[in-house]
Amino acid sequence: MENLPLSDFWDAILSRNPRLIQEAFVELDEPSKMAVVAHLEKMATESGWHPEQVKSAKAALVVIHGMNVKTRRS
Repeated sequence: MENLPLSDFWDAILSRNPRLIQEAFVELDEPSKMAVVAHLEKMATESGWHPEQVKSAKAALVVIHGMNVKTRRS
């Protein structure tokens, strides 16, 4: 999944497919991982997102947090 176009990256992250989410996420550097998680958290909690986007963001966060990777600043 190296060097995915941005739209393909987000398609994978929001796919609700754990394998695709993991493969896309692990390719990121640490600052990018933190930015993606922050964006997914906004999608999952802020108003204005389509209900399906909210579900996809929440699913991605479950997978990402389950990967036991550093996604927050210490």
